[in-house]
Amino acid sequence: MLTGKTALIVNEMQLGVIDPAYSNFRDLANQVQERGIVPKIAHLADAFRRAGLPVFHTPVIHRPDMQDLKANSLINALSLKKRSMAEGSVEVGYVDALQPVEGDFEVVRTSGLIAMCATQLDAILRRMDISTIVLTGVSTNVAMAGNSIVASELGYHVVIAEDCIAGSDPDTHQTIVNNQLRMVARIVSSDDVLTALSQGSAA
Repeated sequence: MLTGKTALIVNEMQLGVIDPAYSNFRDLANQVQERGIVPKIAHLADAFRRAGLPVFHTPVIHRPDMQDLKANSLINALSLKKRSMAEGSVEVGYVDALQPVEGDFEVVRTSGLIAMCATQLDAILRRMDISTIVLTGVSTNVAMAGNSIVASELGYHVVIAEDCIAGSDPDTHQTIVNNQLRMVARIVSSDDVLTALSQGSAA
């Protein structure tokens, strides 16, 4: 299941994305809570660290002046309108259980919609000889879909821990997992990933 050296990607687990008190996307924030993905991702991250494998946090943090952000999508338009997810704001902070620890990687996206395109993530993964990525975080309908397609196109093996992702609503999540993500990624549970790590198949 985990082919070659493997990295964990933790995408946008930030207050302004998944905390109902700050998020522009309340339905998504509610789904994160209902699905209970935060503790599951935290458990996976701890397991990767114990195995000596890299954990990547891929937050969105816009420039304070928003100069490189274009209103060419609903997400970007909302960010511009509300001046949200700007550097220095409370919104860009991580939820407590998923704060990066020493040794983790943080690859910031200032614009665009997915980490595999709009950051140095691909270059760093290649320099580290990573061949498989395990995707976690949000959202099923944007980041998981986009990152899995691009990563697959770039030659990575993509694994998605289905119980560690969430979308805007349960039906959308299930439809995308069943009809899109499974075409470009291996869909597993976090327990499946933990088992593979315990067997030493990801180093």
